Amino acid sequence: MKLRQATLRLKSRRVTIKKVSNTEWHLISKESFLNLRQAQLKKNENRIEKVQQKNREDTDRVEVSLKQWIAKLIEQLDVSFSSNDNKTASDSIPQISEEKATLLFMIDVYNKHLFEIEKHSIRKVREKLDRMAKSLVDPNTTVKQSENNLFDIRQFFSSYRIDEYSYIQNTFDDFKRIVWDFADQLGEDAHFEDTKDKSLANNLKDLKEAVEANSIESLRQKSREFINSYVEYQNQKHVLRDRRMDSVKKNLNTIKKQLLDANNSLSVDHLTNAQNRKSFDDYIKKLAQINSLSQGQFSLIMLDIDFFKKINDTHGHDIGDFVLKECVKLLQEVFNKEDMMVARIGGEEFVAVLPNHSAEHAVIRAEEAMKRIRNEAFIQGDVTIRFTVSMGIAQLQDKESTSDWLKRADLALYQSKNSGRNKYTVASPLLKNSKAA
Repeated sequence: MKLRQATLRLKSRRVTIKKVSNTEWHLISKESFLNLRQAQLKKNENRIEKVQQKNREDTDRVEVSLKQWIAKLIEQLDVSFSSNDNKTASDSIPQISEEKATLLFMIDVYNKHLFEIEKHSIRKVREKLDRMAKSLVDPNTTVKQSENNLFDIRQFFSSYRIDEYSYIQNTFDDFKRIVWDFADQLGEDAHFEDTKDKSLANNLKDLKEAVEANSIESLRQKSREFINSYVEYQNQKHVLRDRRMDSVKKNLNTIKKQLLDANNSLSVDHLTNAQNRKSFDDYIKKLAQINSLSQGQFSLIMLDIDFFKKINDTHGHDIGDFVLKECVKLLQEVFNKEDMMVARIGGEEFVAVLPNHSAEHAVIRAEEAMKRIRNEAFIQGDVTIRFTVSMGIAQLQDKESTSDWLKRADLALYQSKNSGRNKYTVASPLLKNSKAA
């Protein structure tokens, strides 16, 4: 009895203790929950603030990049704006809407990837696109002029795309015709062989029947007919084979030439015979892939003809085109290795790609090219032209993207042009400062 009462008292204490503990736990849990909730809200606020800050930084970066791109494009177009003395050249550029910036980007990309088609020479198309771009960025353009310019842009792209499609379609039709003729030739040859095979089979059948007839005269006659038909068949077969091979070689050579012409049309700048922007972009992507696997040394030299606009304005576009061609010839003589590339990536802007070259080795090549160009007098008719170039040199870094590689070279070129021109600048390994020489 006493043991039972003691047990009940103990259980009662346990229940009491348990109840008190539950109450305390409830109070503590509620307070902890509120603290945890406040901490979570604070953490979310900090995360949102960071995201907003990053978005603002990205927006500012895009605006700066867009402004720099427009400034560079305007410099190429030679459009000037009135600005206060306290403003830099980029600050004086007027605000451009997203729609106009998009049109400018389309025109710029199209300008860099033109190829020669019937009724549209590259030089004339490029001049027309430049006029459209100038009208888009000119702050003095009236509303009526803007409407007319937008109408001209629509008309141009509509008509040019039709002519471009027609040119490609006609080239493709020519290619199909050659392949079709080739297939027809093979079909005729197969039909001839099938006919001759049947004739020869009939003669062989007659020969077998003569053997079974047990007649010497018939056997002699059928043997002679079979031998003559077999010899004739073999002779015709050799003649046909030789003729077929000549036809195949001719067709294959024609197809090969058309494919090479089509490939060159897509990869070569028709004015200067340098590689075009598309070919250049494809090549440096391959080099970047190779660099990620084998850690090689790849450098590029971005260069710009100094005061080219002045040459055009003074002597005309024909002399300007002549200067571009002669500049490329000299560059190709200096950068003459099989794996090197000289490409035209803008109006008077070129780039030389140098595999297996460190920045130091690229400097040697750059100095040679600059010396050749400085000392050369270019004569066209009664006109003698001398010009110089500015350069930016950059070596591809480990795990660097092609866009950053080009950006560093472009910044180095920009520094060369802003510090007096007629010089080269070696880009910093990081997108910061560069060293001019």
